[in-house]
Amino acid sequence: MKLITKVENIIKQEMENDASGHDWYHVDRVRKIALLLSEKEGIGYSHTIELSALLHDISDEKLNKSKSEGQRRLANILMQIPIANQEKEQIKAIIETVGFKGGNGITPNGLEAKIVQDADRLDAIGALGIARTFAYGGSIGSPIYDPHIAVREKMTEEEYRKNNSSSIHHFYEKLLKIKDHLHTDSAKKMAVERHQFMESFLKEFYKEWNVQNEEYFN
Repeated sequence: MKLITKVENIIKQEMENDASGHDWYHVDRVRKIALLLSEKEGIGYSHTIELSALLHDISDEKLNKSKSEGQRRLANILMQIPIANQEKEQIKAIIETVGFKGGNGITPNGLEAKIVQDADRLDAIGALGIARTFAYGGSIGSPIYDPHIAVREKMTEEEYRKNNSSSIHHFYEKLLKIKDHLHTDSAKKMAVERHQFMESFLKEFYKEWNVQNEEYFN
């Protein structure tokens, strides 16, 4: 069995019951986007990029009972992968930089880390980003929208993790900021249409939320 196929099978098993928008299909899209960015930019070691993309959500604190549990899950999987320890350490370092963490995430230095972070963030915006936002919000009990909740302009990582917001607020607290926090030119180009789609969605959302439908009766 090829190494990549082995890792794919492990991830499919790990993510098979996910309903929060962090399922195998998300992981696979991030992998494909990351490899596309690497190809278009002509940078990065594709083997490390692909493995990091496949493993990027395993240790995510919000998908585990604790940060330490996530780290143990990742370590256990890496033990099953026959690659050099140096590459394993690089993969762990890349994964550590992926999360947004309320705007408190780690800024990646290496080319591979920038590509994987860009890929994950691109899958957080656009049509799929919208779908994933409401899937995740539903999984943690967030309301679709509550106009009485203030948008959090700045927050700690702990505040970001707390369920004190709505799915619509998530657009302002993270998603609409993403296009200005990408590293590669290719990712920035891909983000333009996805960002515009979210803006169009929000415009229509508020129109329907406020029952502004007079145009249909004129």
